[in-house]
Amino acid sequence: MPFQQFKMNATLKVLSKSLKIKILDMKAFVFPGQGAQFTGMGKDIYDSNPLAKKLFDDANKILGFEISNIMFAGTADELKQTKVTQPAVFIHSVAVALAQSNHKPEMVAGHSLGEFSSLVANQALSFEDALLLVSKRAMAMQKACEVNPSTMAAILGLDDRIVEEICASIDEVVVAANYNCPGQLVISGSLKGIEIACEKMKAAGAKRAMPLQVGGAFHSPLMEPAREELAAAIDATSFHTPICPVYQNVNGQPSSDTSVIKTNLISQLTAPVRWTQSVQNMVVGGGTQFIECGPGKVLQGLVKKIAPQVEVSSM
Repeated sequence: MPFQQFKMNATLKVLSKSLKIKILDMKAFVFPGQGAQFTGMGKDIYDSNPLAKKLFDDANKILGFEISNIMFAGTADELKQTKVTQPAVFIHSVAVALAQSNHKPEMVAGHSLGEFSSLVANQALSFEDALLLVSKRAMAMQKACEVNPSTMAAILGLDDRIVEEICASIDEVVVAANYNCPGQLVISGSLKGIEIACEKMKAAGAKRAMPLQVGGAFHSPLMEPAREELAAAIDATSFHTPICPVYQNVNGQPSSDTSVIKTNLISQLTAPVRWTQSVQNMVVGGGTQFIECGPGKVLQGLVKKIAPQVEVSSM
C-alpha cells in the first residue's frame, strides 16, 4: 500500500474514532415536573447568579404577582396553589439550566410539566412564551379537575402489561399515566375507577398500590377540556427550530420539527408520560450523561433504574 494511502486510511480511522466518541458520549438535560417544589426553592441561585435573578424578576412581571416571594419564603400550602406550583418548578428549572456557563445540552427531555422547561433549554420556546403556556396549562388543568373529580395512584412491582390489562378491564376511566421506570407506573382516572384498580393491582401481586394526593386525573381522557384550552394557546405561540432534539412524553421519540413538537405537546395532557421509553431512546441515541435541572433528584433515581450504566448528576 502506498505511504500516502496508508496515511490517509490512518487519518480516517482516527477521525472515525473521534466522531464515534462524540456521537456516543452525549449530554442529556432532563427536567422534573409537578411535585418537585419545596419551600425556599431558587433562593440560592437568585442570590448568586445575575441571569437567574433576572429570570425570577421577569417571571414576577409576566405572571403579575411576586411568585419569587412564595418560592423563597412561602409555606408548603402556598406552594401548592394552582397558579404557583407549575410555574414555580418551571422557573426554577430553567434558571438552573440557563445560568450555567456550560449550558450546551445535546438532547433534552422533561417529565410532564418539565417538557416545557426542556423546550426553553433547547431554544424551541422563549422563557416568556413558555411561562405563559405553563401558567395557562396549570389553570386549565385545575378547571378540568373541578369538572371531573378524579385522582391518580402509584403501582409498584407489577409488569406494565399487567397494569394496562387491569386498567382496560375496569368499566370506568382508568389508564396508565406515567411510565416512570420498570416496576413503577402511575395510573389515572375516576375516583371509583382508581379505587377498583388499586384493589385489583394488589390482588395481582403489586407490592404497593397507593392513591396519590393530587388534584385530578392528569394524563388521562378526563383532561380533555384542558387539552382543548391549551391547544389554542400553543397554536398561537411561536416555536423556533431547537438546537438539539427533545424526546417527548407522548411517544418517547426525539424531534426537532416544530410542528411535531407542538402537536405532541398538545397531546401530552391526555396521553401518558412515557418516561421509561424516553430515557431508553436517549441512551440509544448516545446519551451517557444525564443532568437533572431543577428542584429535587427524583429523575436521577428514575434514570438510574432505567439505565444503570449512565452517569447522573444535577446542576
